[in-house]
Amino acid sequence: MHPMKSSRIVLLVLIYLALIAAGFALSLVLKHWWSTEAAALARPHMQTAMIGVLIVYVIASALPFVPGAEIGLGMIMIFGARAAPLVYMCMVGALVLAYLCGRFVPSHRIARGLSWLGLDRAAGLVLGCAARDYDQRTAFLKARLPKRVVPFVLRHRYIALAILLNLPGNSLLGGGGGLAFAAGASRIFAPVPFVGTILLAVAPIPGLVLLSGLGS
Repeated sequence: MHPMKSSRIVLLVLIYLALIAAGFALSLVLKHWWSTEAAALARPHMQTAMIGVLIVYVIASALPFVPGAEIGLGMIMIFGARAAPLVYMCMVGALVLAYLCGRFVPSHRIARGLSWLGLDRAAGLVLGCAARDYDQRTAFLKARLPKRVVPFVLRHRYIALAILLNLPGNSLLGGGGGLAFAAGASRIFAPVPFVGTILLAVAPIPGLVLLSGLGS
């Protein structure tokens, strides 16, 4: 293997591990902060602080490699079932925010970053998709990616996204924020079906907690 290519692979692995570590570290910090502030936030005059907490949660969960679902579950365990609807809405908001960020990042910037990491083929796919409309992008990807799995996944991409969002340990794949950002950046997930998928995919855990009345 060429030394330059080998060094880029090592750098990519280190960046990947650093992002995972940073995401988990942030989740631990937030969980600790919320657990220590739970009593204060429960007081009526601390509603403004609660709004601040939710804003922090939305922004943090929109970041790639941050385990937003785990943070949300931690919030529910701390504040009880009454927090489940808020956690649900915040998680949906975070994923939509990440999707919109990916949607509006210029394709050439994403391609440049991929090229810098040595992922030239991925960069070429990004630039190729950018020059095509919605239907053409799907056909373009089907023609250039492995034939056994990719066409099936592309046909059922919304179902695949919902499964990945509920997959334990999906923070290794970028977490909910990273997956939503990638969905937006790919330009093959239309906004309305994406939001519908998110509304359904995020619902199971908060819904079960709310029905069970945990901590009420």
